[in-house]
Order: sequence, then structure tokens, then C-alpha cells
Amino acid sequence: MESSIRFSEQLLQQFRQARHVVVLTGAGVSAESGVPTFRDAQTGLWARFRPEELASPEAFRRDPRLVWEWYAWRRDLVASVSPNPGHLALVELEKRFPVFTLITQNVDGLHQRAGSGARFPVIELHGNLQRTKCFEDGQIVESWDENGELPPRCPRCSGLLRPDVVWFGELLPSEALDAAFAAAGACDLFLSVGTSALVEPAASLPFRALAAQIPVVEINPNPTPLSSLATYVLSGPAGELLPALVQALWPASGDA
Repeated sequence: MESSIRFSEQLLQQFRQARHVVVLTGAGVSAESGVPTFRDAQTGLWARFRPEELASPEAFRRDPRLVWEWYAWRRDLVASVSPNPGHLALVELEKRFPVFTLITQNVDGLHQRAGSGARFPVIELHGNLQRTKCFEDGQIVESWDENGELPPRCPRCSGLLRPDVVWFGELLPSEALDAAFAAAGACDLFLSVGTSALVEPAASLPFRALAAQIPVVEINPNPTPLSSLATYVLSGPAGELLPALVQALWPASGDA
């Protein structure tokens, strides 16, 4: 089915000539699947808590069970939704370029569920809800004794387990951040998709590309601090624009 969305020939040519494409995704991409943004998730049972009361090392030390249950609720919520056409279009893009780097601020794992990461690993700047690590030493833990204790304890050191996500007051994983900035400065084309361009240090990535004179495409329904400087601004939801872009570039691919 042919899309009614039209793109400039200049933009399409940028994609056709690119060998290394970088995409940065934010909460807007997941919101189209029905995943509430971090602050929007403060509803119902959780409405009486500020995010900082549920997502910091101090909060975990103060009430580890509460924090564990908040993240268990969020995991269940994410498990109930599916990747959307925007996620699927990014899977298609990964197949098409010699080098493709997907960087995400999202922790829901929907990119991987859609199929991203088959050729190039997804760079997760803020971690992943589906992984668990030891609060004491930060090591990833795959399994533990399900004895009803919440949070469960690390099978190695008996420390409390926590989700492998970046909390307020914590640094982003240095390896992921370094890889993201290296890619942003070395690619041929950079896409900023569904992100407010406000949360640092991820917000600096498209500006790193612009400083290296790399074309930047912004896809977002609303203007952001990046909009006035981006090389191309596509106003609308990623779930509509990304599949249309894939179809415009490779008509035989059908609806991504």
C-alpha cells in the first residue's frame, strides 16, 4: 500500500548515500505502543509518589520492597504491549545499511522485541527493565531463589537485587555513552526520533552530529530545542513517519 506521506528528494538522497546511520529514540516511540512515559506512569496506586521517591539509590535503601514492586508493576505493564510500526521500521532500517547504530533512552526492551539488534547491538543509555542486577556490586543476575522475599537476594553475595536501570543521581553506563558519542560523531546521517531533546547527556548526541557537519533528521510530533537547528524536521508520530520513509526508500519492502 502506497503511503500518502511525501519526503523531499534531498532527504531521500541523504539516506541512499549513507553508509552509517545512527538513530536516537526516546519515550515518544514507546508511548505509541501504550507505554506511559516515566512521569505519566505515576497514576493510581503510584500517584502519591514523586518519581524521585521510587527511582533513586536513596529510595531503594529507604524502602527496597516499595521500589522493587514499582518496577515489577512497570515490567508487567510493558509486557502487555507490543512493538509498534515505528519499532518495526527501525528493524528494516538496520537491515539496509552497512553500519547502523540504534541508541535508545527507553528501558522497555521493545526495540529488541521488534527485532532490532540482530546485526548491531542496541545501545541502551538508561538500562533495561527486564534485566536485574545486584545492588551491592552491580553484576547482572539471571536467576535467584524465589522464596517470597522482596526484593530477592543475590545468589552470590546475598545483597538485594534491583532493576538494571539508571536511577536519579546515577551515572549512565560509560561504555554505552562512549559508544553513542563516538557513533554520533562518525556517522553519515543522524535521526532523533520521539525524544524531547531535553534529557542530558542523550540530548547532546544530535548536537554532536551537527558539530561534525552530519545531517540530522528530527522526527517528533512537537517542536523541541533541536528543531530549529536540525537539517530536516519531520513533524508527526514515528509510527507513521518511519514506515512511510522505509516505503519511500524501498517500495518493494511493503509496509515495514
